[in-house]
Amino acid sequence: MSLTRIIRTFLIGLIASAGLIVTAGAHSGVDIVASNWKFTPDTITLKVGTTQTLRFTSASGVHGIESKDLGIKSTMILPGKFVEVKVTPKKAGTYIAHCAIVCGPGHPNMKLTVKVVQ
Repeated sequence: MSLTRIIRTFLIGLIASAGLIVTAGAHSGVDIVASNWKFTPDTITLKVGTTQTLRFTSASGVHGIESKDLGIKSTMILPGKFVEVKVTPKKAGTYIAHCAIVCGPGHPNMKLTVKVVQ
């Protein structure tokens, strides 16, 4: 892993632990950090019919994401690595994507809320 990615991962984890929203720079998507029993940001907004790249990493532990409603296949999220998921929402609404890998006592409450607007 390059020094740039290590620094970026560290900064994303630091920002996530402070509870701030992390948005992407160069990849025109949304960066989302999984940590012990939460996603940061925990709510994102996407637009119907627009393909968006969600870029996940973990600040602590192994996590996952999955949503049949949004077309997100089960995806593993590992510490220090980024995994990109492309999403093209088909219908407006609010969707809840839960952590797809049992990650400890807070796992049942670990969710990402996705608001899809017109």
